[in-house]
Amino acid sequence: MDVMRKPNALAAGFYLLTNLVTGIFWFTLAVVLTVVGFATAIVWVGIPLLWLAMNVVRGGATMERSWVRAALRTDIPSPYRDAPPGVTLWQRWKAQFTDPATWRDYGYLLLLLPIGIVEFASVLTMWVVVAAFMAVPFWIGEAPFAVIVGEFWTIDSFVSALPVSLIGLALIPFAVLGTRALGTVHGKFARGMLGPTRADALAIEAERLSSSRARGVEAAEAERRRIERDLHDGAQQRLVAVAMGLGRAKSKMDTDPEGAAELIAEAHADAKLAIKELRDLARGIYPSVLGDRGLDAALSALAARVPIEVELQVDVEPRPPTSVESAAYFTVGEALTNITKHSNGTRATVRVNRVDTGVLVEVTDNGQGGAELKPGGGLAGLADRAATIDGVVVVVSPVGGPTVIRAELPCAW
Repeated sequence: MDVMRKPNALAAGFYLLTNLVTGIFWFTLAVVLTVVGFATAIVWVGIPLLWLAMNVVRGGATMERSWVRAALRTDIPSPYRDAPPGVTLWQRWKAQFTDPATWRDYGYLLLLLPIGIVEFASVLTMWVVVAAFMAVPFWIGEAPFAVIVGEFWTIDSFVSALPVSLIGLALIPFAVLGTRALGTVHGKFARGMLGPTRADALAIEAERLSSSRARGVEAAEAERRRIERDLHDGAQQRLVAVAMGLGRAKSKMDTDPEGAAELIAEAHADAKLAIKELRDLARGIYPSVLGDRGLDAALSALAARVPIEVELQVDVEPRPPTSVESAAYFTVGEALTNITKHSNGTRATVRVNRVDTGVLVEVTDNGQGGAELKPGGGLAGLADRAATIDGVVVVVSPVGGPTVIRAELPCAW
């Protein structure tokens, strides 16, 4: 996403004054290469020149994005399409040549010269006027003339010219505002010419949503397989053992009452274990305490079960949607599990807060670090789960620690 903030007047002024020089440079280079390239294309010599011109234009536009970001505080994402893998050099050149972003870059670099002239003249005029007013007291005494303003004000000495200097000081805020306004306008112009179009942005968003949906489907499928495996390997085997034990007890009821009682006791114990495993499985799908009492109570219960010290701070009022609560709960759960199993950490800090855009989850530990979002790993599963609600999971874990797992889960207030 592109971000635009108010520019600093000094940086904006420097950029707008030097823009004339860069405009002349890029205008000359782009026009000469393009004209010569098209003129000699008929004998194939111009094809490499056009390729060079295109890359020069893209390179100049990339530099302009960096300068605009630094001087005018306007972030402009790259609008270029990625070439599909396996294409030939000719196909790559053709794709770049027909990319509308290349021609918008070209138009921007051509317009940079006339726009640079206007901006240079405007900024120079504003600050020259300010400087001229402020400098009047320092030269008026040596001037061979006096300035008469009305009947009662003759400017012919340092003291009589001081009010003029004060007027110059009063004009400084207007010059600052004017410079920043010009910088803002140029930033919007650059963002419109050098950034992705609305159609490109919508295509990128559609691709991102498609990817998130695919990751969500994969995460749901992985969860289904896990539940199926846990049922098959756990509760199902327990219940089969219960059925077999009760069958054996039934056959021994008349001939061996004591043996039947022992089998019934074993079946009872297996039934209790099966119930416990089913309860744990249900908790893994969606904890009942989360639905009944919310994130604070559910995370407190979760923190109480891990063998490390956990500092917990939860502030999510008003209560977020169920999908967001679930994603936050399992993010914390997976993070605490990783800390106890892999990081050798002894202490963790968990903060879950409402922010303007949704719910922010942050888990920090004092472990050895080195955690990564590896495909198929637990943290990657959390990223996939968060992606189903357009959330983002970021892991910062340098070797030696500390590890910070941060999840941004969007939702409306």
